[in-house]
Amino acid sequence: MAVTYVCKEVDVTGKVIQTTYLADNKEELIQMIRSKGHTPIKIEEEAPKGQDIGSMSIFEKKVKAKDISIFCKQLYVMLHAGMPLMNALDVLYHQSEHKTVQKTVKDMTISVQKGDILSVSMKKHPKVFPSLLISMVESGELTGNLDSVLERMSTHYTKENRINSKIKGAMVYPAVLGVLSITVVIFMITFILPTFTSMFTSSGVPLPGITQFLLDLSESIRKFWYIYLLVVFGLSFMIRRTVKTTSGKRAFDKLVNKIPVVKTQVAKIATSRFTRTLSTLLASGIPIIQALDTSAAVTTNMVVIDGIGKVTEDIKKGSSLHSLLKRIDMFPPMMVSMVGIGEESGALEDMLDKAADYYDEELEAAIQRLVQLLEPLMIVIMALMIGFIVIAMLLPMFDMYSLVG
Repeated sequence: MAVTYVCKEVDVTGKVIQTTYLADNKEELIQMIRSKGHTPIKIEEEAPKGQDIGSMSIFEKKVKAKDISIFCKQLYVMLHAGMPLMNALDVLYHQSEHKTVQKTVKDMTISVQKGDILSVSMKKHPKVFPSLLISMVESGELTGNLDSVLERMSTHYTKENRINSKIKGAMVYPAVLGVLSITVVIFMITFILPTFTSMFTSSGVPLPGITQFLLDLSESIRKFWYIYLLVVFGLSFMIRRTVKTTSGKRAFDKLVNKIPVVKTQVAKIATSRFTRTLSTLLASGIPIIQALDTSAAVTTNMVVIDGIGKVTEDIKKGSSLHSLLKRIDMFPPMMVSMVGIGEESGALEDMLDKAADYYDEELEAAIQRLVQLLEPLMIVIMALMIGFIVIAMLLPMFDMYSLVG
C-alpha cells in the first residue's frame, strides 16, 4: 500500500525544497526524486490522518456530477496559476472532503509519479470519471490547453448537476404521495375492512363478491406478507436489471417516447444534454463524428443514440447536421432550426450553447407542469382505490337492509 512521505531535497538550482510524495517504499521514493535530478536530504513518513481510505471498497460514497465539477474547478485553478500537476494533485488529495475522490486522487498521484499522463491515470478509474471528461482531458493534453478544458468541464458538470437536482426535486412529492396512498390502502384492507365486515359474517349474511375478494386479499396479506414483499423486490430488481441492458433500455426509452405528456419533458432533457455536450466537444477541437457519438451517449437515451448512429455515415458524405437531426424523433424543431442557423452563420458552437441554456430554462417550467399534472392524477387514483374499498364495506349493509325490508 502506498505511503505518504514528506521530503526535503536539493533541486537542480541548489535550493532546498520540501515536497510530499506517495510511494510504496523508500527505495521507490528515492528513485522518483533522483529521476528529477534532485538530491534527497531528509525523508519522513507522514502520520496517518483518520481512517485509512485505501481500505474502503464496498461502502465507498458515489461520485456525483457536483463532485466532478468541484474536482475540475479546483484542478483548473491550480494549473492556471502555474502550479505543477504533481503539486496540484497533492493539494487535492489533502483538501478533498469526498473520501472516494480523495482515494482516487491518491492513486492518480502514484500513477503520474510513475510517468503516466493525467488522462491515462484517470482511465484507471472509470467508475469515478465519466468517459466524456477523460476524452476532454486527453484532448486538452494534446492541444496544450488542459486548464481551459478543465474550466469548461467544470461548467458543464455544474449545469448537469443542476438538471439532475431539478428532476429529483420534482419527483419527491409524487413519490411521497404514492407511498402514502399505498400505505393507506393496505391499512384499510388489512385492519379497517375485516373489523367492519365481521359483524355481517357473524350474522350469516352472505357477502358480495367484491367484499369477499378484498377480505381474502386482506387475510392473504396478513398471513403471507413476506411473500408479497419478495415479489415486489424481485420485480423491482428484474426491471432494473432489464433496463440496464441495451435491449431493455431501448424498449423502455421507446415506450417513454410514446407517452404524450412525458415525451415532451424527456425530449427537453435529452436536447439540453446533447446540445451542451456537443458545443463543449466542438469548442475543444473534437472531430464532428466523435463529438456526435459522445454527445448522444451522454443523453443515455437509446432513441437519440440509435438516431445519431444512423446519420453519422451521411455526415461523412457532407450532409448538413440540421437536416440529419430532423430524422431523429426526439429533438424539437426549434433546436434543429438553431443548429441550421449556426451552420449557416459559422457559429454552431455558440448556437448549441444557447440552445442548451434555452432548454434548461424550458426544462424547469416543463418539470413544474409535469408535477402539476401528476398531483391531481395521483389524488384521483388514490380516491378511486379508497372509494372502491368503502363501497366494498357498504355493500353488505345495503344487502342486510334489503333483507330486513
